[in-house]
Amino acid sequence: MLEISVEASDESEGYHVCRLAGEVDAYTVGDFREALAGIDNVRWLVIDLSEVPFMDSAGLGALIGGIRRVREAEGDVAVVSTTASLNRLLHTTGFDRIVPVTESLSDALAALGEE
Repeated sequence: MLEISVEASDESEGYHVCRLAGEVDAYTVGDFREALAGIDNVRWLVIDLSEVPFMDSAGLGALIGGIRRVREAEGDVAVVSTTASLNRLLHTTGFDRIVPVTESLSDALAALGEE
């Protein structure tokens, strides 16, 4: 089961955090896509994957689609990931070259220029 929460900072800070807990795969990716589709017109989005032990190609595709949507609206995205296997996936696919992948929320916000 995948749990997703989206939290908005106050308007002066201008960022949202989308936190996931559980596996992101073909069975749960629809919920992830839906959550990302509900986040629009944000200056900065942090996607927190620190509680995600596994992500398959469907999850990676949804992640990339959400990033594209935010960037098309002239926002930017950073990802928090602390799981070794997920970090390998993000590095092997080159994902970490297009989006900052950090180990904490504060590092993600710093990468986006928030702090």
